[in-house]
Amino acid sequence: MFDPVTGFYIRSGILDNGIDTGVEPFMASFPELIDIGIMGTCEHGTSGLCFQSGVQCYQSGSKITEANMSLENFQRILAECRHKAFQVALGGRGDPDTHLDFATILAACRDNDIVPNYTTSGFRMNSEKARLSKIYCGAVAVSWHGFRYTSNAIQLLLDEGVKTNIHYVLSRRSLPLAIQMLSQQSFPPNINAIVFLLHKPIGLGTEEDILTINNPLLFKFFNFIDNNDFKFKIGFDSCSVPGLLTYMRNIDPTYYDACEAARWSMYISSDMRAFPCSFDKDYDGYDISEDSIQNAWWSERFIIFRNHLKSACPNCVQHDMCLGGCPILNNIVLCDKMKKEPN
Repeated sequence: MFDPVTGFYIRSGILDNGIDTGVEPFMASFPELIDIGIMGTCEHGTSGLCFQSGVQCYQSGSKITEANMSLENFQRILAECRHKAFQVALGGRGDPDTHLDFATILAACRDNDIVPNYTTSGFRMNSEKARLSKIYCGAVAVSWHGFRYTSNAIQLLLDEGVKTNIHYVLSRRSLPLAIQMLSQQSFPPNINAIVFLLHKPIGLGTEEDILTINNPLLFKFFNFIDNNDFKFKIGFDSCSVPGLLTYMRNIDPTYYDACEAARWSMYISSDMRAFPCSFDKDYDGYDISEDSIQNAWWSERFIIFRNHLKSACPNCVQHDMCLGGCPILNNIVLCDKMKKEPN
């Protein structure tokens, strides 16, 4: 059940003769959330904004240029998702609010009873885009670049009453600043939440910036969040769950949600290829340009992805909360227990 106004979402346990067993289902028969990479191009590639901010684009925005997704293809995705998927996340290689058909894309989502959300650097944010976001979007996330355009975009969205989040990429280099800003309460006021995303060595992401379990600042970071109250919500991507289980003690276990890729969500690139996860770069994707999302969902790669999550760390008592962490990048799993064996 999903409330498109408040974003409230509830999933039942597995039903047995109509009775909720309380057992968490492993997956859905169709993705409830689809991450749609409508952007194949990124203007930051020439300006170097991401590099200046320290954010290393996992989509290789400055190195690869492809056509943005056509409106026709986007509408075809929506038609198949109608009354099956609850939400879409708009993204890709560049800022989705710079897509030529941005306004039409947002309206088309609502016409199909789907709530759109998107993440942007905020570099080209303006009052009209903020107004459209208020009308159509559930929430908008602004990537934390730390520049004036970052705070300007956040304020424009807040002024329109948009539920506004900050996406902060946690890496070896960015971790000290995150601790400082949290302790000094220097993040912009009135935001809905800060969502911390674990750095991945994908695309332009470097191995040197990976956070490892023995980083002395990790305990300080997680402990500070674990033992303090904030004026905004704190969230983490599912890739961070092993770290939360390792370091935090005051989180209700029902808040944990392990890797949802190929279980509840999928990624579709601008050239109409479906992936279990947008980080699955060693896979060419399932071409849905002449095929269906449903067939992609039950394709071999998706099944292999799920089986890895099911079989990872079989002897760990916390398996059901973490599913062994990321099945693609074993070196980002923040776990002090036995690691899962790679494929």
